[in-house]
Amino acid sequence: MTKDELNIPNHVAIIMDGNGRWAEERGLKRSMGHKEGAKTLKKLLNHIYESGVKYLSVYAFSTDNFKRSKEEVDYLMNLFIEMFKKQFKELKKKDVRVLFSGRRYPLPEGVLDAMDQMSEETKDCTSGVFNVCINYGGQEEIMDMVKKVIEDKVSKDDITKELVNSYMYQDLPPVDFVIRTSGEMRISNFLLWQSSYAEYYFPKVYFPDFNEEEFDKAIIEFNKRKRRFGGYSK
Repeated sequence: MTKDELNIPNHVAIIMDGNGRWAEERGLKRSMGHKEGAKTLKKLLNHIYESGVKYLSVYAFSTDNFKRSKEEVDYLMNLFIEMFKKQFKELKKKDVRVLFSGRRYPLPEGVLDAMDQMSEETKDCTSGVFNVCINYGGQEEIMDMVKKVIEDKVSKDDITKELVNSYMYQDLPPVDFVIRTSGEMRISNFLLWQSSYAEYYFPKVYFPDFNEEEFDKAIIEFNKRKRRFGGYSK
């Protein structure tokens, strides 16, 4: 199968796992792993959108990640500010809209300001969507969705899959392909509703080493899958 014959998933989601372990195995602080992971993501973004992917969601920080040490959390928050204010500027030039999924509290004000600025600057971009899941949890998103439906007094007869999706943090197409790096085989509360029929791939490589070649391997693996969505084919 040539590159032109590949079936490219419309919506890819990546659980960027293994940054801390990558650093520890090299005798470095965990923060250095997060820094390398950020560099990897920046390099990957162009390649992913150029491959034909229209929607990319990444698991940047879960609601449970606040349980980590204050030093690591503070470093990540400052890294987010730098990424959102500087590193992601190229996405606007490539006409990619940046969205954020997750709860705003208790994210620091500096992170929220950087998020809002990035969202505003790219709101009119239409060539692709980059959905950054920060302070995110899939169960929390479903809980928040239910609360909003109740607040809006939606009739039970009006509740459809399409309506539920519209009440999620972002109204995006379903996820086709979930990649979790590091070899860990868990979904860790990530996009539970959106990934109901996604294909999963668990490469045994830490995210800082998940380069363009590794992404291409993932796409080849995706093309080996037969997606039946509950149906049957011989």
